Amino acid sequence: MRAVVRSVFVIAVATCVALVAYVVLVATSLMWVGSHHSTTTSDAIVVMGAAQYDGVPSPLLASRLQHALDLWKNKQAPLIAVTGGKRAGDRFTEGATSRRWLTDRGVPAMSIIVEAVGHSTWESIENLAPLLRDADVRSVVVVSSSWHVQRAELSLEELGFTAYASASPDGVLSGSSEKSKLMREIAGVAFGRIIGFGRLFDITG
Repeated sequence: MRAVVRSVFVIAVATCVALVAYVVLVATSLMWVGSHHSTTTSDAIVVMGAAQYDGVPSPLLASRLQHALDLWKNKQAPLIAVTGGKRAGDRFTEGATSRRWLTDRGVPAMSIIVEAVGHSTWESIENLAPLLRDADVRSVVVVSSSWHVQRAELSLEELGFTAYASASPDGVLSGSSEKSKLMREIAGVAFGRIIGFGRLFDITG
């Protein structure tokens, strides 16, 4: 009986150690990707949405759009795809707000692909995917915040695209609520890598 208990204990400890090591590995990977910027030429730049205020991008969204604009001006891709729907009561979607911000700064409307329905990372990318395929896009540079860009990159890869991450310079997360956001991202990427990001969305919504 003692041998059985000892075996169960050893297995439990080994499992805990493996889980902790996996989470640490995921967190390290997430932070590494969030601190690097791909310079690979691709078919399109994908900008993940963020809050907008009556047609004006929030500072977070503006930072992502400016980074995407810089990449486009450097000819890293000929197209920019923007994403994001709207909340109840909003007059504008994140996607439409992003498109107007870009056209106001010289990007031709015909060079912008708009997804304006999604309310989450997976929803936006899943809705964007057929629009990208219709435009013969196979490879993308995805732009988002440092703590979020790897989830977007891996989600695009799950849907069959060759994806490269390029984090926007949003600054470092600070404060308890922001650190909580980072922990949720680590958990999301950890589970998504195992079960798939589409299945994770089906479970968590």
